[in-house]
Amino acid sequence: MAIAAIHRFSSQISRSPSISQFIRSTATHASPSSSSQSKKVSDRIVKIVAIDLDGQKREILGLTGTTLLKALTNTGMIDPASHRLEEIDACSAECEVMIAEEWLEKLPPRSYDEEYVLKRNSRARVLNRHSRLGCQVVLSQELQGMVVALAEPKPWDIP
Repeated sequence: MAIAAIHRFSSQISRSPSISQFIRSTATHASPSSSSQSKKVSDRIVKIVAIDLDGQKREILGLTGTTLLKALTNTGMIDPASHRLEEIDACSAECEVMIAEEWLEKLPPRSYDEEYVLKRNSRARVLNRHSRLGCQVVLSQELQGMVVALAEPKPWDIP
């Protein structure tokens, strides 16, 4: 239900920039089973500002409890085929993002596995403190308005 709502939003935003329309339509389409997770889908929406590789800012929507990666793939900013969603054991850091300074303290620290993947896929083997894996950042209402930038692709990722 949540993924369908985000897909509906991406097609609706291209026709009309009114987010309030989306929230109203999503809230009226919510099924009774989704109300057990939350009162309304609109209460679970987290708006994030994402900066693409061209420097363009885009407002994306995600749902609390889902990952930043899912929000980025649902809006087409990251190719879903390039990453095995949520499987850090098979991760190759294609979902690496840079988190703006003021949001770093609102995120839990990187796990050992996340640090390992980021170091392994870094040219200098040194971690940038802003680097996170989108598959490991779980969205919450505290992250409303968070600013993230997509990381430059590694030379070995470019076809």
